[in-house]
Amino acid sequence: MTAHANYSLRDEIRDYWSDRAETFDLQIGHEIFSEQERVAWHALLSRHLGPGAGRASLDLACGTGVISHLMHDLGFEVTGLDWSEAMLAKARAKAQKRGAAIRFIVRDAERTLEDKASYDVIVTRHLVWTLVDPKAAFAEWFSLLKPGGKLLVIDGDFVSRNWVRRLREVWEKLVAGRSGQVDDAGAYMMGRHRSILARVYFSGGARAEEIGRLLAETGFEQPVVDWKLGAIHRAQARQMSWPKALERATQHRFAICAKKQG
Repeated sequence: MTAHANYSLRDEIRDYWSDRAETFDLQIGHEIFSEQERVAWHALLSRHLGPGAGRASLDLACGTGVISHLMHDLGFEVTGLDWSEAMLAKARAKAQKRGAAIRFIVRDAERTLEDKASYDVIVTRHLVWTLVDPKAAFAEWFSLLKPGGKLLVIDGDFVSRNWVRRLREVWEKLVAGRSGQVDDAGAYMMGRHRSILARVYFSGGARAEEIGRLLAETGFEQPVVDWKLGAIHRAQARQMSWPKALERATQHRFAICAKKQG
């Protein structure tokens, strides 16, 4: 990191995720590790967005392109946007390997510089909880949608420590024989994450009710919260220890679909 006076929180967030790009796809919940999970993601996207049919879609904070490729599978014309060159390098490599015609661009998801009313659908996964100014971001996304266009937010509260999370931490320390300690590099990254989290808008955890309220205030028609993510979580659980799987199933995770009036 740098101490330059013009180095903003947004810059910190970009650089943090850039430094995580190399190992990002190794984590369950980032990349997809089974056909069962892929089918579950396709079902969620189709349920809210309908068939692709060549419609223009924007995957905000696309990272290594996981959601971009799911959208491409469904027949959407896809643009993946991320502020991290390191993440986009991974995304482009996947697209080249698959022969997928996906447009990837380097931009800030809160200030996209894309043309107004140019997208039929916008999708974000695990972006909203990191936003510095969600009100400005939602207004930007609203402006990018065509009349009748839809925004799908897939996110959650990854901050609050419920009893299951505490149980998992105890199990890892006592039953699994782990000390709970990390190496210097891991501790450094954890410190950066905590510092960023303390300064974003949803520092206390992104909750569906608050996000829905902000979307409605932006001008979206009454947002609909979808809690039925169990098929995705069950597929992911097959790759996890039972305490992590239980924690995943009991976290405040959701999808919110909001429509711009046509």
